Amino acid sequence: MSFIADRVDAALEWSVAGSFTRVGSALRRRLDHWAPLDERSLAGRVVAITGATSGLGLEAAWAFARMGATVEIIARNAAKAEATCVEIRQATGNPKLGFVVADTGDLAALRRAALDLVERRPAIHVLIHNAGALDDLRQTSPQGIELTVASQVVGPFLLTGLLLPALRAGAPARVLWVSSGGMYSEPLSVDRLEMSAGDYQGTTAYARAKRAQVTLAELWAKRLAADRIAVHSLHPGWADTPGVARSLPRFRRVVGPLLRTPAEGADTLIWLAVDDGAPLQESGRFWLDRRPRPLHRLASTRRSDTPEERERLWSWAVKKSGLVI
Repeated sequence: MSFIADRVDAALEWSVAGSFTRVGSALRRRLDHWAPLDERSLAGRVVAITGATSGLGLEAAWAFARMGATVEIIARNAAKAEATCVEIRQATGNPKLGFVVADTGDLAALRRAALDLVERRPAIHVLIHNAGALDDLRQTSPQGIELTVASQVVGPFLLTGLLLPALRAGAPARVLWVSSGGMYSEPLSVDRLEMSAGDYQGTTAYARAKRAQVTLAELWAKRLAADRIAVHSLHPGWADTPGVARSLPRFRRVVGPLLRTPAEGADTLIWLAVDDGAPLQESGRFWLDRRPRPLHRLASTRRSDTPEERERLWSWAVKKSGLVI
């Protein structure tokens, strides 16, 4: 069965669409005999997650709450965060949900939120970078950074560093980055990360940010190995979320019923957060459907991924975020 599962998985990966749609998750679930996650207990564990008021993040927050975790939501909209916490508390009977207010693109707000979190939760076991949006119009953060890069690369990088004391206290801990298959189309290039107003394209900016996320996850994994903090990135597949409906309406119409449900898209994220096997035994991997995946599908992106460019990305992130390491 393992041989058959591997062959089917390889065929799905080759097809791309078969791999990323609900077809891939359904076949892999059966052939790999995925263990159910809803029977796990997360009592005593603290999970901090961005982007948890809708889509995949909301699905994950519900799952963690049902398992008994303490869930801390990092959200830019206080009213939505409060409503989300109230709804989950009432439905699950788990009172241990809280939130802090910060847009992941606003570095000053993230610093305030991190101080609040560390004060209330001196030990954090899982940090999830899930917030992200694909915008057609170029915007800048309060610190003057192009907003896609600020909210999905610089902000999460800063938040990881600021929460390191709590993550070390919660070790073995995990840091998870929700990336996208869109990163396969873009090479690693620090100079091209912040697109100018003249050449800005939302899908390209998003894909470049996602490539940077995956690379930074690998770099963090090496630096935090001695601290027993595992770092992973993942691709949720093509899921039907409010973000897709808003940003990619044509894609949503074309793919239609083949899109994954939010629960199917969030499965690997939840698995990486709660399973004490492979997610803790190795670090720095990129996952889809509970299997590690290659970082490149194109020779052009593979050539760009040099040690020198990786070091440039790390130095750039340190400088842009103002993080003292």
